[in-house]
Amino acid sequence: MSKNLTTFTGTDDYIVSEDLRNSVNVAVALSRPLLIKGEPGTGKTVLARSIANALDLRLLIWNIKSTTKAQEGLYVYDTVQRLYDSQFGDKDVADIKQYIKLGKLGEAFVSDQPVVLLIDEIDKADLEFPNDLLWELDVMNFHIPETGETVSAKRRPIVIITSNAEKELPDAFLRRCIFHYIAFPEPEMMEQIIRVHHPDLEKSLLQEAMKAFYWLRSISSLQKKPSTSELLDWVQALAVGGISPEQIYDELPFLGTLLKKNQDFDIVLRRAHSRGTAENQPAGNRIYRGW
Repeated sequence: MSKNLTTFTGTDDYIVSEDLRNSVNVAVALSRPLLIKGEPGTGKTVLARSIANALDLRLLIWNIKSTTKAQEGLYVYDTVQRLYDSQFGDKDVADIKQYIKLGKLGEAFVSDQPVVLLIDEIDKADLEFPNDLLWELDVMNFHIPETGETVSAKRRPIVIITSNAEKELPDAFLRRCIFHYIAFPEPEMMEQIIRVHHPDLEKSLLQEAMKAFYWLRSISSLQKKPSTSELLDWVQALAVGGISPEQIYDELPFLGTLLKKNQDFDIVLRRAHSRGTAENQPAGNRIYRGW
């Protein structure tokens, strides 16, 4: 492997803070899962891809849903296919191993090279899901009763676990993780992030867009505050749409790129109108609601 597994410094397209960089490297050095929390759109999922790219490793993604069970990450025994083959096929159904399909954690274990395993949005599953993974993540092996086989990790994967903090995770699970909360970027870092994705963006347009964006996020009553990913989409829409910097703060063009709930549109309209009255400007009267 061409790069040192204990050294992650970010990538050209992903800006990391010193604290986040240290958390990643500590998790790798201690062979502990890294639990990443933060509001949606702050780059939690993209972090795993960045780590894989920086360390030249394969990325496996296990997307968690409300119905996901821990067993699915280890292996699945396809009893339906075996029954079908016993009735209509010509396979030797006594060979149960052919009906065992490894899940993402199982794939990570049997890989000849280290991989980055992303367990994405773990808090979507039921409360028992994290606890059901404790043993496998600790000892890095699991048993398949149907075949009598024990699958052990050839090379320990780098495990990144993301959570939107929608529910509390069990203490026993938290104790086994290195934890990092991705705080929302301050304007200085946000400008660096935007420049990575849109290096040719006009300076005055960027400044006015960020001014309007952070004003929106300052409205505490919003149900869903705009995120970093939505800001990246918005500045691109502003540039492609030929919006002049002078229009941005007053008119908030293409507002639907930033706000995703009807109630939030109404709140912003009222606040913008009040702001415009206080500043003797026409803000709020010309907001592009439908965009």
